Amino acid sequence: MTSLLGEYEIRIDAKGRFMLPAALKKKLPQTEQESFIINRGLERNLNLYPNKEWAKIAGDLAGLNPYVAANRELTRFILNGATEVQLDDSGRLLIPKKLLEYANVDKDLVLLATFNRIEIWSKEEFDKASNFDQHAMSELAEKVMGNQKGGDASVS
Repeated sequence: MTSLLGEYEIRIDAKGRFMLPAALKKKLPQTEQESFIINRGLERNLNLYPNKEWAKIAGDLAGLNPYVAANRELTRFILNGATEVQLDDSGRLLIPKKLLEYANVDKDLVLLATFNRIEIWSKEEFDKASNFDQHAMSELAEKVMGNQKGGDASVS
């Protein structure tokens, strides 16, 4: 699995292109540094996947039972606007206009590297999504992670 980490504030140009930060690109295997899949995130963000990571997601989606309405709906949502993008000669990625509109992107972006993908947020949407209530996050951490190996949580 690709192991991406970090938060980067960058600008997007008038044509919808941005530079992939060198520090982030360096964390990718050589064979995964030029071409990516971009799609809608579950919030008002976009996800940028190295091709190997996208192949895993595509395999999971293809394995869903198409006779279950929820499976079809989720598959349509994830695939809606999914596009292969490649670095240009200047090291920029072009985000399709439809996806820019979905994520409310104007000019300031936040790239949040999250293990196997890079979340792309408009700065405004990222600030809204990152306005955490510390007490609520503590409770959420206990609920989600408390039953992990070695955990002692009784929350269900």
